Amino acid sequence: MEEISITTVVGLAGFLAGVVFGSVANKTNFCTMGALSDIVFMEDYGRFRSWLLAIAVAIIGSQALHIMEMVDLYESIYQTSDLGWLGGIVGGLLFGFGMTMAGGCANKNLVRIGGGNLKSIVVIIVMAIFAYMTLRGLIGLARVELEAFSNVELAEMGLKSQGLVDIFALLVSSEVENLRVGFSVVVTTFLIVYCFKDSSFRSSPENIFGGILIGALVPLGWWVTGVLGFDDFEPTALFSFTFVSPAGESIQYLMTYTGATINFGIATVGGVIVGSFLVSVMSGSFHIEAFSEKEDMKRHLFGAAFMGTGGVLALGCTVGQGITGMSTLALGSLIALASIIAGGLFGFRYLEEGNIVGAIKVIFEKG
Repeated sequence: MEEISITTVVGLAGFLAGVVFGSVANKTNFCTMGALSDIVFMEDYGRFRSWLLAIAVAIIGSQALHIMEMVDLYESIYQTSDLGWLGGIVGGLLFGFGMTMAGGCANKNLVRIGGGNLKSIVVIIVMAIFAYMTLRGLIGLARVELEAFSNVELAEMGLKSQGLVDIFALLVSSEVENLRVGFSVVVTTFLIVYCFKDSSFRSSPENIFGGILIGALVPLGWWVTGVLGFDDFEPTALFSFTFVSPAGESIQYLMTYTGATINFGIATVGGVIVGSFLVSVMSGSFHIEAFSEKEDMKRHLFGAAFMGTGGVLALGCTVGQGITGMSTLALGSLIALASIIAGGLFGFRYLEEGNIVGAIKVIFEKG
């Protein structure tokens, strides 16, 4: 009997994890853009707290894996010593604005595909094309120049990585690993207390359930690629949930299947769609939805392009940087997350006012 390759094992595990992600996101309506929308238009922080709870759970699990030396988070793309602060800001703003135009971030559109939304198929395809253009295509030239111009090499300052723990350790002249547990406990305690101090959140099983499970899938991803996928002769890159670059890789994989190799990211993209589809069918919510008018389509197309470009520049999306990157406690992830939120809030005001000047005016008036 032929031995199953590590690549196949990681791909299968990634697909199953994606199925769980898609099922949970569909069932609990876990949506980062929706969380911001609730705040802006209804002053409801329930789904935003669910997002923060997911970050807290992801930090606990990811840092525990690192402390127990099961995975080395320094090997992730988020913990490099090369801090792309400007890419995080520009990319985050573009992604945040784009997700409001496209009716949802990358993971939400994947979930909607599983529910029968044809608009989301268009969004994901366009986003994937622009992501790949920014990774290796025409826009990639501008990305390289941006990185060369703005990236800060933290190693010159005596830092091993852009981790917040590393930076804090340097400031207080202490060993990084001596501070990691305490730093992680302080951050996660703050997030959890903030989430559960609200009575409406405590009485919302969906928000709690969604936050815990989505957050727990991030360290699972690290474990799959870092432990299950470990092999000296067939190395697997340390990776967890993110959806922009994997969407581009998925399109390439479908077009070059016979000569392509599946990875964790590609597998999770397919898994999310399947998981959402299963929940939609079982709940009876599956229905076909298409563009209602050309303006709706134009808005979604521009939003998808912004998300694809911005997601690559920022090294991730609301999940990739907003949860997975944050689980590593990286400064770059914090910068990207703040920029995504700012871009999203601006996008809502733009949709409300219909023009950029009006959106800026409203933001300054309302603070």
